[in-house]
Amino acid sequence: MERKNATELTEVVVTGLTYQPEWQIPLFVLFLFIYIFTIMGNLGLIAVIWNDPHLHTPMYLFLGSLACVDTWLSSTVVPKMLVNIFTKNKRISLSECIVQFFSFGVSATTECFLLPTMSYDRYVAICNPLLYPAIMTNRLCMRMLISSLTGGLLHALLHTCFLFRLTFCNSNIIHQFYCDIMPLFKISCTDPSINVLVIFIFSGSIQVFTILIILVSYTLVLFTILRKKSAQGIRKAFSTCGAHLLSVSLYYGTLLFMYVRPGSTRADDQDMMDSLFYTVIIPFLNPIIYSLRNKKVINSLTIMLKRNI
Repeated sequence: MERKNATELTEVVVTGLTYQPEWQIPLFVLFLFIYIFTIMGNLGLIAVIWNDPHLHTPMYLFLGSLACVDTWLSSTVVPKMLVNIFTKNKRISLSECIVQFFSFGVSATTECFLLPTMSYDRYVAICNPLLYPAIMTNRLCMRMLISSLTGGLLHALLHTCFLFRLTFCNSNIIHQFYCDIMPLFKISCTDPSINVLVIFIFSGSIQVFTILIILVSYTLVLFTILRKKSAQGIRKAFSTCGAHLLSVSLYYGTLLFMYVRPGSTRADDQDMMDSLFYTVIIPFLNPIIYSLRNKKVINSLTIMLKRNI
């Protein structure tokens, strides 16, 4: 009977954010605004880069790819969250839940690989400016982008495949606003220790490896900047790299707490706040962080808007 009940679970309940009833409309309006701004900001950034030939360089190619991934990540999570704020029926099929996790896993891991790629590009541009065109060729850039996406696909596929070894019978309630893998473990009647170990090894390795690349790249950049005599060059380099470091710090900070410490006893509300940060807030902030501190993007956007008025 226990085995039968375990295999018959085909739906889960995603509880969503915990809030008082009077907060329903304000929260819906807030997250709808954030989502619309996220989509418009990231797609607008892609459009600006696409339409301006002066921005067809590796730096902006990677920036446009990051905007695309942020759009994907936000669209995987936020629309369903907005629906759940108003609907009383928060049930979704288990297969739909796994698909949502897979989509989230691909986009989140791809962003993990894109960020060190961007830091390497800045390292070459600042530390080896004369060799930059020869090193950062279009072929190398496309290989980096394809490798980032392939790494994201394989990593998400690995954890999704391991989910199929589990059966779910303890409960069908997921205390989260989207289908994440850690809440799924909590409702499994199969021991998820192997899955947790796989997450710790692979997710931990990816995050440590990519963070090391970023730290090494920007340490070398910092030394190069400090050796420069030009105050204007120093300001320009710090402006470009500072925006990237801010985005990296925000993104990796919450991911490290969520997936590299899977065994820690954390409250569902705390996990939900961390998840909210890197699935909703960071895709919302990235267009602001990268655009407002980049004069070329602002100038290109101004020209494009004047042309269309």
